[in-house]
Amino acid sequence: MKLAKRFLAATALVALPAAVQAQGINPFPGFYVGAGGGLDWSIGSNPNASTWTGFAFGAKAGYDFVGPRVELEVGYGQVPTNVNIPGTAITGKVGSLNVMANVLYDFMPSSVITPYAGLGAGVAFVDSNNDLGSTQFAYQAMVGLAYNISDAMRFSIEGRYVGTTQPSVNTPWGNVSWSNNNILALNTA
Repeated sequence: MKLAKRFLAATALVALPAAVQAQGINPFPGFYVGAGGGLDWSIGSNPNASTWTGFAFGAKAGYDFVGPRVELEVGYGQVPTNVNIPGTAITGKVGSLNVMANVLYDFMPSSVITPYAGLGAGVAFVDSNNDLGSTQFAYQAMVGLAYNISDAMRFSIEGRYVGTTQPSVNTPWGNVSWSNNNILALNTA
C-alpha cells in the first residue's frame, strides 16, 4: 500500500514536461514521435541491497491506427543503490538501457482525456562488467492518461512495470545475480 501511494504521488509530480505526438482531439492515423522522463524505483527482493528513487528517460517512434498503436522505444533508467562491486559498472547505481517494441490501445482516442494501456517486449542491457552490460530479455506493462492539447501535442502521465530476466555479474567472490523489476512514473506520449 505504501508503494502504491508513492507511485501515485510521483505520477502526479512528473506530469509537467510535454511530449509531442501526431495525434489529438481529431484523431487520424499516422506516424508519431515522443519523448519523456520520470522516476524509477527498484522492486527487487535482494535483502543485502538498498535502493532509492532513480530516474528514467527515453524516446519513441510509432504508428497510430486510431485506437491501437505500435511503437519502438529506447529508454534508460538508473537506480541508486548501496552496492559497489569492484570491476563492474555497479558502483552505487544500477542502470539499464532498454529497446522495446510496444503495442498500446487508446480507449477514447477522440476525447480530450484519453486513457490507454499497453504491453512491450524487447532487450535490456543491464549494468555489469561487460562492455554492453548483461543482455537480458525485457518486458513491460503500462497504463496512462493522456491530455490531448491539439492534433499535434499531448501531455501524458504513465505508470509502468518493467522487468527483465535475472541479470548477473562476475565478481572476485563468484557470480552475483539479482531480481530486476522496476516501477516507473513517467511523463510520456
